[in-house]
Amino acid sequence: MLQRALSSFILKIIAISLSLCAAEPLHAQKKAAATATDSIPFFNGIAVSADLIGPAQLMMSSYGQYQAALRVNLKNKWFPVAEVGYGKANADDVSTKLSYQTGAPYGRLGMDWNINKEKNDSYRIYAGFRYAYTSFKYDIDSHGVIDPVWKKPADFSAHHQQASQHWLELVFALDAKLWGALRMGWSVRYKRRLFHQQQEIGEPWYVPGFGRNGNSRLGGEFNITIEL
Repeated sequence: MLQRALSSFILKIIAISLSLCAAEPLHAQKKAAATATDSIPFFNGIAVSADLIGPAQLMMSSYGQYQAALRVNLKNKWFPVAEVGYGKANADDVSTKLSYQTGAPYGRLGMDWNINKEKNDSYRIYAGFRYAYTSFKYDIDSHGVIDPVWKKPADFSAHHQQASQHWLELVFALDAKLWGALRMGWSVRYKRRLFHQQQEIGEPWYVPGFGRNGNSRLGGEFNITIEL
């Protein structure tokens, strides 16, 4: 009886010891991860980037933009962002026989959050937003439009039409470290117009930084980034 009780006691001690040993590495891993996160400085550098889709779009279509960005890294978690660019269009609409030209700068300010669980990974997953604004002038020309009253071809021109627009962008993005300070990634953006001002002639065909006119649209970017 005593031997059985002693054996049972020893087995319980072994079981408790094994459970403690199994729990210790997990606790150590969590502690190490917390220590690694705490060791990241609050200000962890800046990065500059350029979008490659906009110039490619300009080469292959009648509109597009050049864009660069400056991003601040705060503890690998928060990334305040400033983006500036120059958008332009030179398009002919076959159906309406109208030609449209514009070119103007635009700017965006916002924030990205690194939602990846491991903040020190070589890749990051971002969710964020941008507030954007542009003020621009556009020209509209028409050749060969039939006058609805006289039923004859009539030329029409409206130059230096002033317009402006504010809009909001919701951002989801991924990027990864390629080599050294070089990173590469892409982003998807949902753009929603907030306020706009236009002339009586009607809405502009293209808005710099926003894209083809409308209340909302989807956009994308492919960025090359250098961390400084």
